[in-house]
Amino acid sequence: MHTRFPRRAAGAAVAVGATIALLTGCTTGNESPSKEAGDAQESDSCAIGMTQINQTAIFFTEMNEGAQEAADKLGCELTIANANNDSARQSSDIENFVTQGVDAIIVVAIDVNGVSPAVEAAQSQGIPVIAIDAEVEGVDTFVGVDNEAAGAEAAKWAVDADLIEGRSYGVVNAKNSFIQNQREDSFRAVIDEAGAKYTQSVNGDNVQEKAATAAQDLVTAQPDLDFIYTTGEPATVGAVAALPADSKTKVIGWDLTAEVIKGIDNGLVTAVIQQDPRQEGVEAVNEVASILDGGEPKEFIDVPITIVTSENVDDFRKTFE
Repeated sequence: MHTRFPRRAAGAAVAVGATIALLTGCTTGNESPSKEAGDAQESDSCAIGMTQINQTAIFFTEMNEGAQEAADKLGCELTIANANNDSARQSSDIENFVTQGVDAIIVVAIDVNGVSPAVEAAQSQGIPVIAIDAEVEGVDTFVGVDNEAAGAEAAKWAVDADLIEGRSYGVVNAKNSFIQNQREDSFRAVIDEAGAKYTQSVNGDNVQEKAATAAQDLVTAQPDLDFIYTTGEPATVGAVAALPADSKTKVIGWDLTAEVIKGIDNGLVTAVIQQDPRQEGVEAVNEVASILDGGEPKEFIDVPITIVTSENVDDFRKTFE
């Protein structure tokens, strides 16, 4: 890191060398010992606050690890706060980062509308905000997938693969997630037009156990479903846990895990829309570095999806060993 913004505190400027209070750090297992709230540490490097949806989904821990890796290379202090699926808590995390005087904030938003006031307040203090995975209006740069376009892309792939016409399906979603609602709506629009028969969408709340129960309830109520579309890792893992390997109901969904790879191997999972969360974390921190060095925000950094099937799943096994 070369040129950097001065640390900030709410309502007042803070000198570059000032000490800052840090939230409890990320628990990915790869970081240095976490800093408890109230601990102080002096640093001439940049300070980045990152608010994460939860610390249980592999997708998010992979993202955290990528961000930490990039921060370490740049000599930045990265503090990751776990919102634990609570949008109000996420807004509080952002407010705390502003008070602590971080140089930049990275947001993995639960509710893109709910978090907007806190994001705007941070930017009013001159703090750049980068969004990962879910686009928040007005941020300096969004890093991730165009979820609406990706849902439509995956649907077109399924139509072209002759998996859709005349088939019945249900959805396991997280209704509290803006991006998962986008993924459902755009996917359904394409496949419904192609002749799929929609039954219902159930809410897994972005929690694996709840998603498993929702998927089980779905197939119990609709035993003749041809497939379930799942909109995120907890929903996909939950559906795989709820269905027997020889189920006639197959899964098309988002985000690989070791369990989902087993589902591909045994034929339960037909296809997975895979993002690169580690690279999203890397790109977000690198964008912070660029902005703090005086560069213009890129506004959008696209991290493309890959559709994973039995034909290319071997390329991803090592990540989930």
